[in-house]
Amino acid sequence: MVFNTGAALLDAIVLAVVSRDPEGTYGYKITQEVRLVIELSESTLYPVLRRLQKDECLEVYDQACAGRNRRYYKVTEKGRVQLNLYESEWRKYSQKITGMFEGGIRHE
Repeated sequence: MVFNTGAALLDAIVLAVVSRDPEGTYGYKITQEVRLVIELSESTLYPVLRRLQKDECLEVYDQACAGRNRRYYKVTEKGRVQLNLYESEWRKYSQKITGMFEGGIRHE
């Protein structure tokens, strides 16, 4: 994609992916799902996950899987509120951009 993905948009996408599973999900799976819409490396994802955890938007727990611990991420109530805000802001923003491309927005 030719457009840069800012931190807020990346946070919004990650929260949206994690929120799909009420029991939480793990890093590799999050990376794979995010890659369906934007290019993302695991080295980019983990700082986002840590930031969202620090901001109390995600909670973290470990669970045994195939003899190893796997770290899971789950959206908190604060994370759901933040995701709703991101969704609302995204709708407004994307409508304005689409309007510009379609010639529908005029400065009065």
